[in-house]
Amino acid sequence: MWSWETAREGLPVVLSGFRTTLYATVLGSAVAISLGLVLAVIQRTSTRWIALPLRWAADFIRSTPVMIQLFAAWVLVPGLNALTLGIVVLGVHYATYTSEVYRAGIDAVPKGQWEAAVSLSLPRRRVWRAVVLPQAVRNVVPALGNYVISMFKETPFLSVIAVQEMVHRANEFGSVHFAYLEAFTLAALVFLLASYPTSVLMRRLENRLAR
Repeated sequence: MWSWETAREGLPVVLSGFRTTLYATVLGSAVAISLGLVLAVIQRTSTRWIALPLRWAADFIRSTPVMIQLFAAWVLVPGLNALTLGIVVLGVHYATYTSEVYRAGIDAVPKGQWEAAVSLSLPRRRVWRAVVLPQAVRNVVPALGNYVISMFKETPFLSVIAVQEMVHRANEFGSVHFAYLEAFTLAALVFLLASYPTSVLMRRLENRLAR
């Protein structure tokens, strides 16, 4: 049976976990977005002896559950802070997805832009920095935003390595007060209130960039 009094008592506990969830999402997204760009450029510009192993590694990471990757990293790197480890694993996992997003954005740059840059004898590094990447990144911003939202919703997996994110804290409160209904409902509402407006913003941004 639902209890408003228990819900009011549990809200601060859930929100304390939300701070950890948000922290992990922001830093994990920064890792994913920056590392994904590096991977995309390396795979596009390097020799196949470098690009192919990176592609195989990215395929392996994408093909295995993030929960297993978290647990494996926790076992293999026992001395690292759990939250830091979780952020790195989430960031690397999602970098394999964002690299594909960047690759699609780079491929979408009109061929004429490349040819014009070559005809002007621009250095290769400047072609990427001033011509290709600004256009590619602009095209993929909405997709990157969607992956940030996905990462936010997958932060509960951090609980497998004892990170006290929001769902972990809700579970603790529920077990102590025998109030799992209130605890997990509050966590779900916080996830909804945080992710839905962001999803709407990403759709509007996508529509604006498409004009």
